[in-house]
Amino acid sequence: MRRSAGAFPSPDGNVLACDTQHFTERGFAAKAAPRTEAPLANRKLKAAIIGSGNIGTDLMIKILRHGKHLEMGAMVGIDPASDGLARAARMGVATTHDGVEGLLNLPVFQDIDVVFDATSAGAHIRNDARLREVKPDIRMIDLTPAAIGPYCVPVVNLEARLDARNVNMVTCGGQATIPMVAAVSRVAKVHYAEIVASISSKSAGPGTRANIDEFTETTSKAIEVIGGAAKGKAIIVLNPAEPPLIMRDTVYVLSDAANQTEVEASINDMAAAVQAYVPGYRLKQRVQFDVIAPDAPLNIPGLGRFSGLKTSVFLEVEGAAHYLPAYAGNLDIMTSAALATAERMAQCALNA
Repeated sequence: MRRSAGAFPSPDGNVLACDTQHFTERGFAAKAAPRTEAPLANRKLKAAIIGSGNIGTDLMIKILRHGKHLEMGAMVGIDPASDGLARAARMGVATTHDGVEGLLNLPVFQDIDVVFDATSAGAHIRNDARLREVKPDIRMIDLTPAAIGPYCVPVVNLEARLDARNVNMVTCGGQATIPMVAAVSRVAKVHYAEIVASISSKSAGPGTRANIDEFTETTSKAIEVIGGAAKGKAIIVLNPAEPPLIMRDTVYVLSDAANQTEVEASINDMAAAVQAYVPGYRLKQRVQFDVIAPDAPLNIPGLGRFSGLKTSVFLEVEGAAHYLPAYAGNLDIMTSAALATAERMAQCALNA
């Protein structure tokens, strides 16, 4: 079912009212109950961010500036000299450089409802397990490729993930391209989808470089699980060009024959929906179509011969430059999607 762009948080934090039945049996809403003295419009859930690098710091600034249902509770790192921890301290946010153990020892932890993890795939598995020893029902928004929770691309399947205690934000390439695959899937059956994500080398920090294999594996699987493709493939390119180029993505979709006007309209609608929480997301040019005739089929490894419709989508993502440069759209789309997801969950919890 197609959802309107207004169903998701915009940069100013506006979202639609939600159905609160998802939260009535889990204790998440109960944690917010002691704060009912304040008017509903003023109530917020406290969030902690694990990982004081580029992604964590950008996410913190987004919450401080645009959080409607969330407020910063703590910033967690392991490097006492990190810029992210220093900025958090200057902004009045509780900090620790002792990792998750340090977070558990902070007085504010008792009030933390949501934790964003912007570390690495391996670290997230350990972080999730440790936090659940103390708070079994805590909400985890996973910005790593660990994927121990279900995938979430807000514009595609957020409503189906509201009751999950751990959601995975896939990857930057996944957040940018899976909506386009899903847009084609709601018009025609998709047999194969391939995405190429090109990001500036300068925007790829240690975490990104350490998770290249996880990036391709997680994105490929999510193309199938969320995008609806029978087979998915993902490629990432680190572009060393100077000056740095903004994120660019190419999406190739092979589907059954379909009305090209309907496919293009679906893609344009989906792009507008993503723009509601990632303003710098846009189509680089009009959607391109190629009809693959039965007498000249393509051979897809693992799937065999294909004839039908080939849809090519060309995207670019410019960052909002809250903390990171505008060319780092790959990081901005991750933090924006994570914030959109957590804001929606928090809204439902506060309304329960």
